[in-house]
Amino acid sequence: MSDIDTNAIGLYTSSAEQLAEKLNTLLANYQVFYMNTRGYHWNVKGEQFFELHAKFEEIYTDLLTKVDEVAERILTLGYQPLHAYSDYAKVSQIQEDKQVADGKQCVQGLVKGFQVLIELQRELLSQASDADDEGTASLASDYIREQEKTVWMLNAYLG
Repeated sequence: MSDIDTNAIGLYTSSAEQLAEKLNTLLANYQVFYMNTRGYHWNVKGEQFFELHAKFEEIYTDLLTKVDEVAERILTLGYQPLHAYSDYAKVSQIQEDKQVADGKQCVQGLVKGFQVLIELQRELLSQASDADDEGTASLASDYIREQEKTVWMLNAYLG
């Protein structure tokens, strides 16, 4: 690799640009999912209120950490993360989940959101591996492993 073809961390600039674009899509999905989860936390009602209210807080706190990590990875690749909700709404596959207060519906919304994230992260993992981008691949791999277990647990909760 010559300096002309690579970015500051030694990746081909064309690969880094494609990865940053994919990461921005992931970021948009994380942001919409984060807000959905905040909404579940604020609005859940019913017999499992205390259990779900605490669980939703745990999940949205983790999502917020991941939002920051994804944005910083985009910056590490030499690109700018999306930072406007209007951009997130255009790019995100996860749709806003409004007016949800039923605990079971909230948990189903979490499962659907995590399924979208896992699919996007698998695509990102493959793309990052092809580009020899261990940093992005590791990030995606760690998230996938953790979120697959979360989906299993949420589905167990749903019965």
